[in-house]
Amino acid sequence: MSSLLKMDNEIKKKVDAFRERITAEAEDLVANFFPKKLLELDQFLKDPSINIRELKEIHSEINLTVPDPILLADIHDGLEGQNAKKRKLEDGAGDDKVGGTKVFVMPGGMMKSNGKLVELIEKVKPELRTLIEKCNTVKMWVQLLIPRIEDGNNFGVSIQEETVAELRTVEAEAASFLDQISRYYITRAKLVSKIAKYPHVEDYRRTVTEIDEKEYISLKIIVSELRNQYVTLHDMILKNIEKIKRPRSSNSDALY
Repeated sequence: MSSLLKMDNEIKKKVDAFRERITAEAEDLVANFFPKKLLELDQFLKDPSINIRELKEIHSEINLTVPDPILLADIHDGLEGQNAKKRKLEDGAGDDKVGGTKVFVMPGGMMKSNGKLVELIEKVKPELRTLIEKCNTVKMWVQLLIPRIEDGNNFGVSIQEETVAELRTVEAEAASFLDQISRYYITRAKLVSKIAKYPHVEDYRRTVTEIDEKEYISLKIIVSELRNQYVTLHDMILKNIEKIKRPRSSNSDALY
């Protein structure tokens, strides 16, 4: 700490204790947690639940029956309907609008999500959150090791900065995967709402199954990417650990 700044001794002790805790935790993450986690994820990729070849097995039944056609009890009702439609067309209203069926309540109660995908998502989400948290810890550790700015002898510092950039990229990718899962639920909910309103349109039903299949494939890719990120980070940091911890061999005491 610079002697040009006066700092309370009690606060300084707490800050030093925080730095020591981050250092110990980050070094343990790189040496033990990262390799352990990559082996766990590699084993997860062999699990039958994520290796279903026939994607029909993950389809979820949509319990929305197609209603019977509405029969007109009186021929005059049909004429009145036609006249009303004619008046709308003459007024220029509803040219490209399809009314659909008004939905007040689902016949079978609440419309369930795809159970198999929900179960798989609940396994993947904690892994994403863990990766984000651990990367943040290691990133803080490397940033605390960056020495003060000086002319020359900055090769080790550039390695530290590259490591921080890689950790930041991994964090962003994991966060984007979480966002992708949220978008899946929103997209599927909108499609199911369309099926409830337009039960006669088969394409909406097919689109739901397509969305489910796409999400299943995406989840397997996410798990594979998580494993690869642990491998990459572990390998990158171990190969450069000397420069990361001692970026300037001739001035190693000039750390913050």
